[in-house]
Amino acid sequence: MIVRSHILIGIDASSILAGAREVMQALIKEIERRGLQEEVKVLETGSLGTSSDGVVMVIYPEGIYYRNVKIEDVPVIVEEHLLKGRPVKRLMAQSVTPGVVVKEPTKFDVSKQPRIVLKNVGLINPDSIEEYIAVGGYEALGKVLLEMHPEDVIQEIKNSGLRGRGGAGFPTGLKWELAFRAKGSPKYIICNADEGEPGTFKDRLILEGDPHKTIEGMIIAGYAVGANTGYIYVRGEYELSIERLERAISQAREYGFLGNNIFGTDFSFDIFIKKGAGAYVCGEETALIESLEGKRGEPRFKPPYPTDAGLWGKPTVINNVETLANVPSIIQNGAGWFRSFGTEKSPGTKVYTILGHIVNAGLIEVPMGATLREIIYGYGGGMRLGKFKIAQVGGTAGALLGEDALDVPMDFDNLRPLNATLGSGAILIMNDSTCIVDVLKSAIAFFRRESCGKCVPCRVGGEKIYKIISNINGSESDVVDRLMDIALYMQQTSFCALGQSYIMPIASAIKYFKEEIIEHTYGYCRTDKCRFTKVSELIEIEA
Repeated sequence: MIVRSHILIGIDASSILAGAREVMQALIKEIERRGLQEEVKVLETGSLGTSSDGVVMVIYPEGIYYRNVKIEDVPVIVEEHLLKGRPVKRLMAQSVTPGVVVKEPTKFDVSKQPRIVLKNVGLINPDSIEEYIAVGGYEALGKVLLEMHPEDVIQEIKNSGLRGRGGAGFPTGLKWELAFRAKGSPKYIICNADEGEPGTFKDRLILEGDPHKTIEGMIIAGYAVGANTGYIYVRGEYELSIERLERAISQAREYGFLGNNIFGTDFSFDIFIKKGAGAYVCGEETALIESLEGKRGEPRFKPPYPTDAGLWGKPTVINNVETLANVPSIIQNGAGWFRSFGTEKSPGTKVYTILGHIVNAGLIEVPMGATLREIIYGYGGGMRLGKFKIAQVGGTAGALLGEDALDVPMDFDNLRPLNATLGSGAILIMNDSTCIVDVLKSAIAFFRRESCGKCVPCRVGGEKIYKIISNINGSESDVVDRLMDIALYMQQTSFCALGQSYIMPIASAIKYFKEEIIEHTYGYCRTDKCRFTKVSELIEIEA
């Protein structure tokens, strides 16, 4: 009998908590009870792109997405959709077609996203190396080992213009070239999966949905720079990511993609997993290296840079998960193909986690240069409630942008004049009920808590800024100048990016919302979030 429908269930850390595995089993039993097991197949896959939507599934060939599916919804889906051909509208996801805001529920369509990194996420079983191979997996590795010299691989990555997707945007090909030319042996490849930025979970979903792509990227990087060992430094809390990575590494070894004499060549490479203990500062590459070596996670003085003296003093390449996941597609399709996406100086796509007061929160992949307006009102489906007020771009360490920044292209160069960066890829969208001081206090409290304490500017400066922002009601009128003075001092003198990052949320908040901050010094909060007595109420009391 011909299979007429495939149902993909998104299995990730959040959907498991919502009961995805239980819903999947209920669906399989209901399909068997109706005698449809030969016609309808239920399959597990990675994240389907939405977050805070409970259990999400997609039914093919129709491409209908259902969200917040409960066990009690299963008989209805089978009866109405699978037997009668009528989609269950109350469970359907809203469209995220770029540039279109749809008020009525309709088909959720990720096909409008130019997916490179997330191409296989939500389409294949991440636990199956056979499915990864079936969609072209490890073909790029074969091409590299059998047809290209290490210098050719580095040049192809340089030609592609791929820049690091971990935040700094350093040219990936140049980093590989520096490690290739560096003296010393052995050399190492490190995948930074220590995703500690609040609101950021793109790397987790990449690893949960398609672990082999990052592994393949690491092996290619190892061949290019002359390394034989790779480490994936991943947050210990990412249990499903670790589970799937361990399985993927084991499968890759079994199939001969890891280990000795890969593809019958003299190149050997293996990968090991290191679980992090949840320190935010270990997202900084040298602090990560210290942790990998078994030391306290604190940043090192640079130079020397890791490409010259990294892990155990040897040349080391550290790339983010998203960066490495781009590599196989670039090798397979060529640098020119990759440059057909994005902008001239920031080619390719960018994976974002979009959260907050929007209709469609979750994971998206869009061309570099897409504007905030396109992301919010196109891919994000618009504001869920209230009017747009703030977007924090790049995670908690990112800038707070107002309405004037909605049409600025989101890439490394166009954001620079705004003193903003793409950072971790998290975009938190907030409406007009949001208090800017409340947002700042939350961000600064996080930095203050996560400081390793190694340098005085970060350890003491963070404490001073937190006290100022916590006691802003009735404080001196020069509070804005004091915040900026300390943040600038920290930017110029802090040992690593953690202390240097205070300036971005503070300076951008002052640029776009200075008047609102000053109002708090008079005991007035226009959103009532700070529980101050409003000026209008003071006038009434005095009258």
